[in-house]
Amino acid sequence: MDAFSQLEKRRFWILVIIVSISGFSQGMLLPLISAIFEKDGISSSMNGLNATGLYIGTLLVSPFMEAPLRRFGYKPIIIVGGMLVFISLLLFPLWKSVVFWYVLRLFIGIGDHALHFSTQTWITSFSPQQRLGRNIAIYGLSFGVGFAAGPLFAPLVIVFEGLPFIVSGILCMLAWSLVFMLKNDFPDIMKGKSGNERLSARFNGTMAVAWLAFLGPFGYGFLESTLNAMYPVYALRNGVEFTSVTIILATFSVGGIISQLPLGMLSDKIGRSPVFLVALGGGSISFFIASTVETSTTAVIAMFFIAGLFSGSIFSLGISYMSDLTPKHLLPTGNLLCGIFFSLGSLTGPFLGGLFLEFDAGFSFLLLISLFLAVLFLVSFIGKLKQRPIAA
Repeated sequence: MDAFSQLEKRRFWILVIIVSISGFSQGMLLPLISAIFEKDGISSSMNGLNATGLYIGTLLVSPFMEAPLRRFGYKPIIIVGGMLVFISLLLFPLWKSVVFWYVLRLFIGIGDHALHFSTQTWITSFSPQQRLGRNIAIYGLSFGVGFAAGPLFAPLVIVFEGLPFIVSGILCMLAWSLVFMLKNDFPDIMKGKSGNERLSARFNGTMAVAWLAFLGPFGYGFLESTLNAMYPVYALRNGVEFTSVTIILATFSVGGIISQLPLGMLSDKIGRSPVFLVALGGGSISFFIASTVETSTTAVIAMFFIAGLFSGSIFSLGISYMSDLTPKHLLPTGNLLCGIFFSLGSLTGPFLGGLFLEFDAGFSFLLLISLFLAVLFLVSFIGKLKQRPIAA
């Protein structure tokens, strides 16, 4: 039993390391490319559109992910996904083109989704219920640590424009190689319930019981893409130094890192829904206050940190919430839908952000983010009241 426990522990930490390096590459890529395109005079709408490549890739591959996972197991999907990510990163310096970089971001989106879908489902499948929130919080924490470190490496572009891509690609390759130390495993399957003809039924069944949980990945996808792809453009246009922008983005991630585990453990004790509502409400208020103090970089940094403390955990809280509500054999479908909703949120962010910057709505960009989180809070609160018997 002890040996089995050690095996589970080793598997868990290897998956955590892989996800942290994936977070690092994403955290670096979004602000880096946005800043490069802004410097080269690319329009904000085109800049935002290019950022969607990562998430279009995720959506394109999503319908085809569950069948290979059930057939081949977790390990092969992680291997293929990780390989796509680090090869694409290493190809960026070869040719500077809006179209070529969009295609590479498309492939990174496909690879990242394969990697996250497999690791998420694997962790939720072997985590005991009383430690689920903690384990998913650590998973989210590892991604957050990587994501926070990513923007800090973007200034390497000053040394050589291709250097950040090369560093990120090599780190991803090193982390990816750890997966070969793991033994393959397969998700639970309910007999007679597999096959392509059952895909829509699995989607509908999972949505019926867990739709509230998917607001977490959706909201975090919006936050991640908007803050990292479009906020740098807004800040640079308002006279904020690029180095200050990277610090502002990193402090949001640091806030999420600090609160991730405490909020996850708290959700194990008092339930996911109340913690989720506090996270959304606190994030909305923090970004609203940040929108009123934009003349002070120090004040914005402080409010981004507080916003991160609240809303930096909504992705992992959403996954834990989904795992509570979803039957075991539908966990792969639930995790797949988490990825789809994350991508939908990530597409919404650059689209709305690009429109905002293009037409100048006359109010702070941060107020847009505050309003978005406020809407999610209201939908979650009303939905929880209506779904009380299911959620309990």
